[in-house]
Amino acid sequence: MNFLPLIEAKRDGAILTDAEIAEVVEGFTHGSIPDYQMASFLMAVFFRGLNPRETKALTLAMRDSGTKLNFPMDPRPLVDKHSTGGVGDKVSLPLAPLLACLGFRVPMISGRGLGITGGTLDKLESIPGFRTGLSETEIVDQVQRLGVAMGAQSATMVPADRLMYALRDVSGTVPSIPLITASILSKKLCESLDALVLDVKFGRAAFMQTKSQAVTLARTMSKLAGDCGVATLSILSPMDAPLGRSAGNWLEVRESVECLENRGPADLRALVVDCAAQLLVLTGGTISIASGRKLASDCLATRQPLAKWEAMLSAQGANLSAYRAKLAKGDNAAVIAEVPSPRNGIVRDVDARVIGEVVRDLGGGRLVKGAKVDFEVGIDALRQIGEIIRKGEPLARVHVSDKAASAHAVERVQAAFVVAVR
Repeated sequence: MNFLPLIEAKRDGAILTDAEIAEVVEGFTHGSIPDYQMASFLMAVFFRGLNPRETKALTLAMRDSGTKLNFPMDPRPLVDKHSTGGVGDKVSLPLAPLLACLGFRVPMISGRGLGITGGTLDKLESIPGFRTGLSETEIVDQVQRLGVAMGAQSATMVPADRLMYALRDVSGTVPSIPLITASILSKKLCESLDALVLDVKFGRAAFMQTKSQAVTLARTMSKLAGDCGVATLSILSPMDAPLGRSAGNWLEVRESVECLENRGPADLRALVVDCAAQLLVLTGGTISIASGRKLASDCLATRQPLAKWEAMLSAQGANLSAYRAKLAKGDNAAVIAEVPSPRNGIVRDVDARVIGEVVRDLGGGRLVKGAKVDFEVGIDALRQIGEIIRKGEPLARVHVSDKAASAHAVERVQAAFVVAVR
């Protein structure tokens, strides 16, 4: 195809037809459109935008670029949750088994971390033996049997998104609401969902820096998902401070298990329960968010979600003996260093962006796709805003791979906190 006229048309603000957008997606997916031309097209979209019809056409064309998950008829609704990402955001790990225990089927297709944003797949792969590379048939079979599977996007599921995201990441076109919407929803629509909850983050460590940006993104995604037949609600949650008390792959798994044991940080538990409540309301499982929260909280208290979690781990190849031994050991990094408070006072602020940058730079995240991740490094025991602390008491603990890295990491984490005199 001669792609240049479509690049020029979008550059000049023209509205493309559904057929033209489908032709673009098909051409790029099958290699007839080179990267350099697609990068130009994405930049044109970044500056000119897409209207709602164009965004829907792009989303559906991306969804249809590969195979879909096909589930048999079943009274259990198919549901999922998506977060736009943040520091310490491990909500998916306890939420998925909780949802399965609440009577849902959960085919949770997740991603890897890049930069300061942690990825669900990296967290899961810190569990000895856990396999995220499931085939479409394996996902469907496991979801039907256990109610839940957590895995990666396969080579044949929404290949257009995988190719386009890689190009957006290196061409400065990631923060575009139409492109974000199409990327997220093409994957979720591929799961054949009945209902979806979106956790849209805002703040200095989030993709959307301001609440107004997050509102725009949430409304755009919710409306389009609804138009495509998936009942959808959005939650707006702040990402100025880390979620929970840990950041780093294995440390976040450990904290997720605490949540499944009906303990752990209150802010993590509250968001997990809230996501479950939204899906209960969306699917008619309850009449109000308040009653949904009670159902979810009561289910967590039974510890059935913890048993479901371990059943999922076993089904996906995890070595449960090694996993339990790792949990029992507690700290697995070579060096653990405390971050002392410089004064008596109250914690007034914790900069999630700095915390995320430290974890990334210690090896717990990626600067480029494909980089090797150190699952054991990170930060835990993070003091939260409003807590009283005395001079010398730990603001957090830094888990590092060698002693040489610990001193600088301690200084950076200490600088992320604001401790004000009472």
